[in-house]
Amino acid sequence: MPSLNFEQERRNFHRYYDDNRTLFEKAKNADISIIATLIKQSDIGEVTKIEGRVKNKSECIKKFHRKYQSKLESDEQPYRIEDYISDLIGIRIVCLYDDQIAVVSQVLQRHFKIIDVTDKISAVESTEDSFGYKGLHMDLALSDELAAMPKYQPYAELTFEVQIRSLIQDAWSVLDHKIKYKKSIPNDLRRRINVLSALFELADREFKEIRNATSELMQQATVEPIGDAPAEQDAAIETIVNEKRINAFNFLRVAGHFFREFEFEDYKVDGFVQDILKLAPNTEKSALHKSLIENMKTVREYSTEFLAEDSDNSFSPYTSIRHCLYLYDCKTFHRILSRVARERFETWLDTMAVQQD
Repeated sequence: MPSLNFEQERRNFHRYYDDNRTLFEKAKNADISIIATLIKQSDIGEVTKIEGRVKNKSECIKKFHRKYQSKLESDEQPYRIEDYISDLIGIRIVCLYDDQIAVVSQVLQRHFKIIDVTDKISAVESTEDSFGYKGLHMDLALSDELAAMPKYQPYAELTFEVQIRSLIQDAWSVLDHKIKYKKSIPNDLRRRINVLSALFELADREFKEIRNATSELMQQATVEPIGDAPAEQDAAIETIVNEKRINAFNFLRVAGHFFREFEFEDYKVDGFVQDILKLAPNTEKSALHKSLIENMKTVREYSTEFLAEDSDNSFSPYTSIRHCLYLYDCKTFHRILSRVARERFETWLDTMAVQQD
């Protein structure tokens, strides 16, 4: 029975906590599993972290004392401590970008019972000169559908808190908790903390803008068809990004024209472009296109013979482009091929030249 005797209720809570500690851990793991599955099935984008914890019982007591005890006792309202600890089980979801937070929230709202929502993002953004931790906190419980499933029935009555943050917000939260005596420090230090938190907010915004700009460039670089002539290609690509030198975006545009069925992975493209620029820092996109236009027929003939000699061999689009660049300017791109690959290619070229004579 609830009471107004804090020491009694503290002992009751300790007993409740100890008796159910294993259940709390299992419920936490089940909640994480459900949420991870829902996010994987949704069009949310990359989520960097889904983790959970069961709150330490002493921290639960401190929270109750700080937030609820005085008012309950002044109102002479009997209580049980466990009824006021909504975050005894806590789940943290960390997204790459802050605009993913609302999408994750919508997914959770469709599949769980909503007990309460604390929108710290709106609270901070509604003020002109306030910066600090921004995130969305939701107190949830299993939906009736989930609770009816035998494997989740033991956790049907357990609520849990979900904190949804961006990667930058999560970093700020961790660092902010390490700053001691925030409410009592001198004004100049408090101002420096505010400046720092504003920089974190700016970083969150800039990462999102860079993502959007990158996606737009990628769209422009891969959707519109490219001309077959280098001059035609130059004029078309120039509108994408005001830079003649080869970069990941115009590489994709050129390479994608020649290898339409191949999926170029971003990290491999970035590394390959850097390999080219290490050998020839001023390589222009027009040079890449010209090398493929002029030499792709020869390289395809070579690759056909190369693969016919050994079915275990491979000859990827990257390998084809390396050979085209080598033919285009063997002095500049001498090291674009390994010594073995270079010698084999040269031998084949010599053989072809003799046959043609």
